[in-house]
Amino acid sequence: MSWLVRKDPFADLRNVQDELGAFLYSAFPRAFRNEEGLVGNWNPRVDIAETQDSIVLEADLPGMKPGDFDLSVENYTLTLRGERKFEKKTEGENYHRVERSYGSFTRTFTLPSTVNLETVNAEFNDGVLRVTLQKREEVKPRQIKVSVKTDADATNVKVAEAR
Repeated sequence: MSWLVRKDPFADLRNVQDELGAFLYSAFPRAFRNEEGLVGNWNPRVDIAETQDSIVLEADLPGMKPGDFDLSVENYTLTLRGERKFEKKTEGENYHRVERSYGSFTRTFTLPSTVNLETVNAEFNDGVLRVTLQKREEVKPRQIKVSVKTDADATNVKVAEAR
């Protein structure tokens, strides 16, 4: 079963930009640091799956708390936005390597019109946000029983009409 997703013409360009940024940061880390010494370009990874009854989105938000991000739906667009902050533990620490990314992020997803926006459910557990979007009843697949009429049934009908 599939659903229509509008193609973002700039998605591939953003992926190239992210990969180029990661490459340049690894080659020249001091040139790409912010005031805290960290790169601020992070996007959580997302999986989207579909069942007969719903569409499920799971986003990895490691180290974040529920107040660190916002989830909203408007005009069949789901938006996840927030910030993953770097918190220094003590003043005496001197980091030799920082590979985890931090910073603000925004992820938007165009939803199909088959989704019931009144029944969106979101759960956050162990750093994973799970958003369940129920499909509208009228678009859910349903089984239709087909009755088969045989020649014997047609004969019985004609006999009953003759009486």
